[in-house]
This record gives sequence, C-alpha cells and structure tokens, in this order.
Amino acid sequence: MKQLWRPLTGAVILVGFAVFVERYLGWAALLAPWRELPWWETLLASGLAVFSYWVRTARLFDYFHAEMRGGFALCFKLTLQHNLLNNLLPMRSGELSFPMLMSRYFSVPARRSVPALLWFRALDLHTLAIFALLALQPVGGATPYIVVGLLVWLPLPLLTFIYAQRLREALNKHDAGGWRHQLGQLLTGLPQGRGAFWRAWGWTLVNWAVKLAAFAWVLRFFIGISVPAAWMGAIAGDLTSVLPVHGIAGAGTYEAGVVAGLVPYGVEPAAALAAAVNLHLFLLGTTLAGGAASLLIKGGRRG
Repeated sequence: MKQLWRPLTGAVILVGFAVFVERYLGWAALLAPWRELPWWETLLASGLAVFSYWVRTARLFDYFHAEMRGGFALCFKLTLQHNLLNNLLPMRSGELSFPMLMSRYFSVPARRSVPALLWFRALDLHTLAIFALLALQPVGGATPYIVVGLLVWLPLPLLTFIYAQRLREALNKHDAGGWRHQLGQLLTGLPQGRGAFWRAWGWTLVNWAVKLAAFAWVLRFFIGISVPAAWMGAIAGDLTSVLPVHGIAGAGTYEAGVVAGLVPYGVEPAAALAAAVNLHLFLLGTTLAGGAASLLIKGGRRG
C-alpha cells in the first residue's frame, strides 16, 4: 500500500484539477484561443523547445564524451525518453530512468551517472534562480537586492566544484574498499576538470535561456503580460517539478506555480490560470512529440 499512495495521489490531483478547470473556466472556452494562433508561431515556439532538448543532449554528450564515443543520435534518444518519463510520471520518479537509460544505452554505471544527474539538477536550479532574480527587476525597489543576490549566488557552482575536487583528491588517498574511497569514487561523477565544469555550466545557461524564451513566448500568446512576468511564470511552473507531491504529468501543481509567478505582476488569477493550462498543454505536446520521435532514432546498446 505504501508504494501505491504516490500514484494514487497523483491521479486524484489530476482528476480533481480537470473537474476544477471545467467548472471554473470551461475547457471549451479555455482551448478556443488555439484556433486563432498563427501556425508559424506555434511551429517556431515548438522548434525552440526542441532546440532546448538538443542543447540538453549536447551537455550530456559533452560530459560523457568518452563513454558515448560518437553516439550523439543515441544520446538524443536518451534525452527525449528521459524528458518524457520525467514530465509524465509523478513525484520526480521519472528521474530514476536516467541511470537505467545510461546503463542500457552506454553501459555507464549508476555510481557515475547518478552523481552527474545530481550535478545537472543543481546547475538547473541555480540557473533558474538567476533568471528569476533578473525577472524581478521591474518590481519596485528590488534592484539593489537583485544585485546583492546575484553577487552571492553566481559563484556557488564554481565554489562547489573546487571543494568537491579537493574532497575527492583527499578521499581517493585511502585504501580501496573503505567508505572514504567509495565516496571518492562517487565524486568522479562530478566534472573532472575546469573545462568540463565551464562547458556544463555554459550548456545549462543556453538550455534554460532557450526553453524559458519559448515558454514565455507561449504564455504571451494567451495573455497580455510583460516579458519579465512571462519569464517568471515559466520559471515558477518549472520549479514545481521539485515538489514532493504533484499530479500525473504535473497537472494542477504546474499551473499553480505559473499562477503564483504571474499574480505578483498584477495578473488576474482566472486569466493567469487559463494561460497556465495552455502553457502546460504546450509543454506536454512537445514532450509527447519528442518521446514519439525518439522511437524513430535507431540504435541500441553501446560499449
């Protein structure tokens, strides 16, 4: 029973949210704006989202270039499948697919792929926080706090990398088999040099800049808001993925995050909710399309 509570909770949230939207907004009225959108704008926004998947693949491929040895297409397949499972399964359980896919496609053990995934997620959260601070600029009197926040926040990944390197070197001096040595081996999943560190951070910044630009653009399809407000709405929606409880495919909690990001900018809650639902549908659409496309990419186990 303990294993069932999370999927059951996710299903309850999904059904409850669908009923709430129907009674509060009406699904027919909510989806009507899609018929008025120029096809080329939808296609361009979708292209930006797909490009962000490509950048995410480049980050992964660059990080594991020795193990992947020219298998970029297979790495892209892995990224699309991991993204699909991560966005559809509740409670971040889709993250578990990453070490399994890395082992299946590239024979990379979990002791290397899991620390790398944690490092990627730390960079993702760090980058989202940077963009959130920048989006706060129009809020009255916030500029001095933004400057101080950026000065404190920006160097954290570099400091983490430097001290993790020193810790790994100290731990690896111990005899093989001891817990210190094992911990040192886990730390080998982190960047092994300054070049790898800076490239991973650079790919992360590009990925989120492209993805948030696409999502902010989609939000502005459905509601007349400023660019900073749209960015904050997109950021807040993505941040809900770290919550311990959310619906299947993030239904309900994703929208709540977007609304929470928009309301401080003076957006009316009902309009914010309608735009949030449509943004989530766009996200799920590109996710499903990417998952379907991954089935067309040939390639099996390497290594």
